[in-house]
Amino acid sequence: MTHTTHEYDRHEDVLATLADPALIPDLPAGDGGPAGESVAWLRATVARFSSGEPHRRRRALAEAELARLEPAALRQAAVTAGPGGDVRLRVVRTLAEALGMPEAEAVAEAVAVVAGAYFAGADPAADAAVAWLVARLAPAQAERADEADEAGLEDAANRIGLLVQACAATAALVEAAADGDVPLARVLREASPVRTMRRVAARPTRVAGREVAEGDVVLLDLAAAHRSHPVPLSFGAPPRVCPGRAHALALAEGLLQRPLTDFARLHHQATPLLLPNAWDHASAAALAEQGFPAIGTTSLGVAAAAGLPDGAAATAEATVALARRLGRGSFLFSVDVEGGFSDDPEEVAGLARQLYDVGAAGINLEDGRPDGTLAPVELHAAKIAAVKAAAPALFVNARTDTHWLGRQEEETAARLAVYEQAGADGVFVPGLSAPDGIAALTATLVVPLNVLYAPTGPTLTELAALGVRRVSLGSLLYRSALAAAVTTATAVRDGRPTDLTALSYAAVQALGAADGTPPRGTFLSR
Repeated sequence: MTHTTHEYDRHEDVLATLADPALIPDLPAGDGGPAGESVAWLRATVARFSSGEPHRRRRALAEAELARLEPAALRQAAVTAGPGGDVRLRVVRTLAEALGMPEAEAVAEAVAVVAGAYFAGADPAADAAVAWLVARLAPAQAERADEADEAGLEDAANRIGLLVQACAATAALVEAAADGDVPLARVLREASPVRTMRRVAARPTRVAGREVAEGDVVLLDLAAAHRSHPVPLSFGAPPRVCPGRAHALALAEGLLQRPLTDFARLHHQATPLLLPNAWDHASAAALAEQGFPAIGTTSLGVAAAAGLPDGAAATAEATVALARRLGRGSFLFSVDVEGGFSDDPEEVAGLARQLYDVGAAGINLEDGRPDGTLAPVELHAAKIAAVKAAAPALFVNARTDTHWLGRQEEETAARLAVYEQAGADGVFVPGLSAPDGIAALTATLVVPLNVLYAPTGPTLTELAALGVRRVSLGSLLYRSALAAAVTTATAVRDGRPTDLTALSYAAVQALGAADGTPPRGTFLSR
């Protein structure tokens, strides 16, 4: 029977195909072969080419393996490994060592052989490499040949599958990004390491108005899809997002030897950075004294303290003045600059450079406007690119107000993808608190996600599990301080007891006299 090949190159059609349960991965020709002894058996046993219940079970094996390794630790391991040598071997060796696999160097060489035949036909050398890998990576076998042995072989196959996927895709990403400092998000879109995907119809279905018969092949052109949409699909899309996405990106960043500032490093840890927001030097110094590794500013607090409206581009002078005062301290700090106080990217870049020069480690740059609309995405991206050109070491947290303003929420992922590709070091979506929404967004992002703390939303532990890497308190502390001041004053006036414990005069004096060397832009040694 002759089957039709359907080709799709529009982003929305690719997404529809990946989400269609009738379209399953196209397993290359060849039977499974003897258990544990061939590439054909490996392909038939890994999550990559599975569907339905076998896919869920095998994906869980891969996820459990990766759960033992924090992406931040993998990145550091890659940095420590140093440059030089075959990129594929460096990728696999680093991952194998981080996962505690024996004979990592030999494992890397065997995986490279297997990877060369993974999507092809029979290869005796690759079959021998599979058998060698299984002998070293399979869990201890049961005394008799029962289901425990089969489970062990399946576990070994999916450990090998992780290494093979890394050998091919992650190495290709590193090679594509090796020349220069182009953001990985832009590399993924413009030089995707995965340019095509294949699916086969397990039963009749319909995609983009076309009837797809059982057995028909569906070819997805990711490279073309990326030209029409900013969100890259190199790591798949829900419900089949690559389980090793965060690890692949961390591994690539480490092997590329791109340095992180001390402030940026705080966004690449297992525990999200909790960023409290201050409104003057004393509040910032008091928070730093309590052990917070970095402090943000709140534009509402700065504006209200000056008797000015927030979000109206009215506090540029007050914001710079506060940054100068904070720069005298010894703590890391990031400045909320609203929309940059200008729609001229060069003016915004000039402000950012000024803030960096007085000690700021980062800025928060939002696309919301005073009239409740959103700035054109191209304009905001131009601001980000201009800032990164003027102050490369300044951490740019690109904020979109799609959720905060309740406008164009469906555009959130696309806007953030453009901001990433313009050079943003992190992205911020205030108003986003639904776990499903957060998880869907982190599945598309390359840089760390920042959310605004919501008392009724997920806890810090839950946000960490969802992939959030920074949690801001926004204006909460300033508003709480105002409320406490009013409560205390009215209690004294009305003869009610005051329960608040105030700082002593001497303690506040000490905060006001704090001095030190601003740590802005300090790079980690490799």
